[in-house]
Amino acid sequence: MKVTIDQKECISCAVCCADCPEVFEEDEVGGTTQIVAAYRVDGNPAVGQIPDEFLECVQAAADDCPSEAIHIAR
Repeated sequence: MKVTIDQKECISCAVCCADCPEVFEEDEVGGTTQIVAAYRVDGNPAVGQIPDEFLECVQAAADDCPSEAIHIAR
């Protein structure tokens, strides 16, 4: 599945990092959420190709995101 983070909408609450640390992490420089390096597409921290085994936690992160910044495409 493809996961995209709208970093302009991200409010740096880190709820997604708590819900799914296998996929999401905090950018130490900018403070926004990013995709962990292992799953980034072309090195882009806002776009990832995520294994289906993480669907449940990625969906929870997207559902719990207060700014609706996480988008999932299957």
